[in-house]
Amino acid sequence: MHMADGYYRVTGRPLAAFTSIGPGALNCAIGLGAAYVDSTAVLLLSGEAHTYMAGRGVLQEIERQRPADLPTALAPLVKGSFRPSSPADLHRTLGDAFDEMLSGRPGPVFVSLPMDVQAEAADVDEPVPAIGRSAAPPVDAGDVAAAARLLTSAERPVILAGGGVTLASAEAEMLALAEHLGAAVVTTLQGKGCFPEDHPLYAWHAGSKGTSVGNAVTVSADVILAVGCRFTDLTASSFRHGVTFSIPPTKLIHLDIDPAEIGKNFETKIGLLGDARQGLAALGEACRALGPAQGYAGSDYGREIVRLRDAWLQDVAGMKNSDMRPPTVSRFYRELRTVLARDAIVTSGSGHAQAGLLEFPFYEPRTNLTSGGFSCMGFSYPAALGAKLAAPEREVVAVVGDGDFSQTMQEMATARQYDIAAVAIVLNNFGWYSIRDLQIQAYGEDRPMAAEFRGTDGNSYSPEFARIAEGFGLHAERIDTPEAIGPAVRRALDSGQPALVEVLIQQQFPYSGGSVAGWWDVPIPAYMGARRTRYEEERSEEQPRPGSSP
Repeated sequence: MHMADGYYRVTGRPLAAFTSIGPGALNCAIGLGAAYVDSTAVLLLSGEAHTYMAGRGVLQEIERQRPADLPTALAPLVKGSFRPSSPADLHRTLGDAFDEMLSGRPGPVFVSLPMDVQAEAADVDEPVPAIGRSAAPPVDAGDVAAAARLLTSAERPVILAGGGVTLASAEAEMLALAEHLGAAVVTTLQGKGCFPEDHPLYAWHAGSKGTSVGNAVTVSADVILAVGCRFTDLTASSFRHGVTFSIPPTKLIHLDIDPAEIGKNFETKIGLLGDARQGLAALGEACRALGPAQGYAGSDYGREIVRLRDAWLQDVAGMKNSDMRPPTVSRFYRELRTVLARDAIVTSGSGHAQAGLLEFPFYEPRTNLTSGGFSCMGFSYPAALGAKLAAPEREVVAVVGDGDFSQTMQEMATARQYDIAAVAIVLNNFGWYSIRDLQIQAYGEDRPMAAEFRGTDGNSYSPEFARIAEGFGLHAERIDTPEAIGPAVRRALDSGQPALVEVLIQQQFPYSGGSVAGWWDVPIPAYMGARRTRYEEERSEEQPRPGSSP
């Protein structure tokens, strides 16, 4: 499922995955969940008990509550489920499945195929159903006009771009509107890459795993235009007023194709229901009719955005430039950006490997493929294989933690079997360190539990992933110094074959993670409150600056 997911994110065209009845279908649950939360169109086809045998307990049938009950088991994870009862029914079903998958807010669908339906044949006189995304209704013209007046009168406008911008291929329309308004552009993790991140209006990310510049411009905005954004807790710093957003008094214009998202988490001044590309184009036309472009390059607001961005980049420079051995995640991403082409595709799924993307600039659409909404382990490497199938001429790397990679590293066999030349870069810190670091931040350094991989002797333990990759037949290296990162990745890319680079990563807190500027709701037991305050005071007095020798 993750491979089909990655293919769709690059091309905008769905792939089908076919699996067996029972365990095969249920093994796809995590992949369906990732696609459903991140609005990715994938088609799952699964075997099922014969129509005339349903409920008899056929091998691997789920039937104790209802016959042939796989659709019920997967129902919360898909836009729609179908169980055709004849070949003719299957013909119609596939058209319905594609319409459901691609219309409105995209998402996965499930087709359960009984064995006898698979084995039978029928002459079908009906034409092949038209397969394509149904046109979204146009955004209301009156709402567009009201939103345009609000945006053009704003002194501190911000465009908050979510994954819906990429899904609608609305990057050009958003760029044109941002430049006309002189609006700061902030992206969610899923929206990252839909706006060139070397543009002077780009203000990076907001939220609990955001940046100081992103949170500063969103919290002080007088008008925010949110496009294809769900306002999750990570984007909104767990909805703590005044940390990432001040809505109200900030006025919110929310453009989304899903009516359930508009006004769900924040009071909306103007809701625009419709396709992001059509809506942004209409807003751009309406704003241009109201007056000339703002000339952001020399404006006070434009200079403030640049100043705030430069200040944030200076704040994270210690980690990015650190010479620590093993290297920090930030230093790894700095080295990776110098090696990769501007249009290279990077996949990520969870943990510090994903959080580190906050400091990694993307320049082209559909180059950041991340399980940003579901943040599931196991996504990164299969998604990279799907991306490489979709764009074989481009560089494709999966940046993945050791715990994450362990979930689906068997797909190295798929890569080798079909010569899919994606590169896995395994950031190995010998544990679930994003969890461990969160435990330390919340509860103190002596409290982390079940997040470090250690043997019975108390020493850190890890497989040697490079040696495992060699066993699968991949080009593989293991490195542990910052200066070795770029050359090793370059050799992997130039090998022209499936490859893996294992990078040992700094384990010492706080150098094990990255810099974040928001707030996330992690409840602390009442009896630990005073103890945690003392711990934080001690750390602030003793902690060396990031990038210096600890």
